[in-house]
Amino acid sequence: MNKKIKTDAVDHLIDALLCLKTKEESYNFLEDLCTVNELLSLSQRFEVATMLRDHKTYLEIAEKTGASTATISRVNRSLNYGSDGYELIFERLDHAKSNSAANIHKV
Repeated sequence: MNKKIKTDAVDHLIDALLCLKTKEESYNFLEDLCTVNELLSLSQRFEVATMLRDHKTYLEIAEKTGASTATISRVNRSLNYGSDGYELIFERLDHAKSNSAANIHKV
């Protein structure tokens, strides 16, 4: 973990995020916390990471997301040399998706 971001203020923010229970609560909190552009930038980075994980080219990613090649490169660097935060989320989302699909087939 980057020691520069480990502060009491960031800890407080993370504690707040962990309290959110629904998508609607998350929308409401993020809308209050972030500007529209900040939230769109965060979601764009996550979309870029998803597409990089799916082996899309920079050109495909730029065309679909509108992200600059600098942003795509930065996200790619995080995927390859970061703290594995993206990978953890991808694994959990994949797990949740497979559990959801399994539950549909049980009904």
